[in-house]
Amino acid sequence: MGIPAPTELILILLIVVLVFGGKKIPEIMGGVAQGIKSFKKSLDTDDTPPSPSNAQPAAPIEAKSVEADKAKV
Repeated sequence: MGIPAPTELILILLIVVLVFGGKKIPEIMGGVAQGIKSFKKSLDTDDTPPSPSNAQPAAPIEAKSVEADKAKV
């Protein structure tokens, strides 16, 4: 139950050619390759939106002291 022997691989290839035909196999392999490329591309892309490069940081918020709030009350 290991790797198939060369004769078994040739027999499998012959059956595939008989079932699909010689002209259809390159189309099938092209479709498989296109699907793999599309899958890899979708893994590489990031779904998060890019941050604007010219954005300026927000101005710091001045913290009020607790004592100033108590004085007002």
